[in-house]
Formats: sequence, structure tokens, C-alpha cells
Amino acid sequence: MSNVVIMALVATLGTWMVTALGALTVIFFKAANQKILNLMLGFAAGVMIAASFWSLLQPAIERAELYLSTPAWIVATAGFLCGAAFLWASDKIVSYARRTQKSSFPAAGSRHNRLILLVLSITLHNIPEGLAVGVAFGALHNGSGDPESLMGAVVIAMGIGLQNFPEGAAVSLPLRREGLSRTKSFLIGQASGIVEPIAGVIGASMVVHIQSMLPFTLAFAAGAMILVAVHELIPECQKNQDADPYLATSGIVAGFAVMMLLDVALG
Repeated sequence: MSNVVIMALVATLGTWMVTALGALTVIFFKAANQKILNLMLGFAAGVMIAASFWSLLQPAIERAELYLSTPAWIVATAGFLCGAAFLWASDKIVSYARRTQKSSFPAAGSRHNRLILLVLSITLHNIPEGLAVGVAFGALHNGSGDPESLMGAVVIAMGIGLQNFPEGAAVSLPLRREGLSRTKSFLIGQASGIVEPIAGVIGASMVVHIQSMLPFTLAFAAGAMILVAVHELIPECQKNQDADPYLATSGIVAGFAVMMLLDVALG
């Protein structure tokens, strides 16, 4: 197994562990502190937006110009849109399953059905996040493992890990409220992140073995990350902010600034 694939595996195991830490909150609380979650989600959104450009799109454009005959703007745009479309389609599949289940079980889909849909939606959305980390580490293959590129890949993993913490809590805490034991709620909550190491290894392996795919896959990961940040993280972190309307917004700005500082200073 290539070194960068092993690094991608280790990084995504780390993001999975952060999901487990988030799920572990169910041992101590029945409900999460909404202000802290909003701040963390906002910070993660800012990190992901900045990382999408400096660590994914910009390298995708540079590598497409160097190694491909197709114009770089076509490769980057196509990859970006495909990444966003992939996540959109995943969300539509979950929504369709939810509607179908409600029509089949008019009693608002029993507790069991609600729990399945909750876990499925979070698990499905973790796939492109694992791919994004895997692609970032796969890009270090064949002489691209300079400290700046390595730091970019690490920061992407850190950004995704940050937003995995509230996601783990978002699974385990509702499960606990539905009547499951703390242990079962934790185990199911942490299991929602197990797809990230799998997707990370797949993403890194694809880049290692098919180098010409790298510009497209980098842009693909960027599109998926932007959709997660704009469609899910930002709206979620802006909820229930009557007391501190700028709390989550300050988290977004801080996350973007930190990611930009790391990428520009080290790049």
C-alpha cells in the first residue's frame, strides 16, 4: 500500500475518532450546548470554504495546466459541479427514501424508521468528506509531498474533523432522546463516521493509480465540500441565534481566516 494511501487512512481514522468524540457527549448530556455547536459548525464551514479554494481548486487548476491538454477551466468547473451534484444526488436519495417511508408508514414512520433515516443521512453525507481527505493526501504522490502540500492535506482533514464533532452529537443525542441507552446511542453515533476511512482510502488510491484524474478529483472534492458548507453547515449554525446573532458568523469568519492564513503563509 502506498505511503499516501496509508496517510489518508490514518487521517480519516482521525476524523472518524472525532465523530466518536462527538457521539460520546451522549454519555454526559441529553442535549448539546447549542451556542458551542453553532460556533463549531460555523468555524468548520469557514475552514471548508477556504480549503475548497486554496487546498483543492487552486492546485486542481495548476495541475490541469501542467499535465492535461484539456483547458484547466473546463476540468476545474466540471469536477466542481460533479462534486456538488454527487452530494445533491445523495441528499435526494435520502429525501426520497424518507418520503417513501412516510407514505408506507402513515404513522410518521415509527421510532425505528426515524432512527434509520437519521443515521443514513449522516452516514451518506460522510462519504464525500472522506473522499476529500483521501484525494488531498493522494495528491502528495509522485513528488508532490512538499511541506506546503502536506500541511494543506492535514488542514483539510482537521477542518472535516471539526465539523464531525457536532455531527456525532447530532446522531447520538437524538437517539438517546428516542429512548435508546447511552451505550447504544454512542455506538450508533460513532458508526455513522466509519465510511470516511473507507472513502478516504478509495479517494487516495484512485489518485495514486490514475494520476490524470487528480485535477478533476481535487475539484470534485471542492464541490462536495462547498455544498456541505453552504447547504448544511451554514444554515444549521445560524439557527436559534436570538441571543447571539453573530456568534456563528464570527465562527465562519474565524475559520476562513485561519485556513487562509495557513495555506497562504505556508504556500
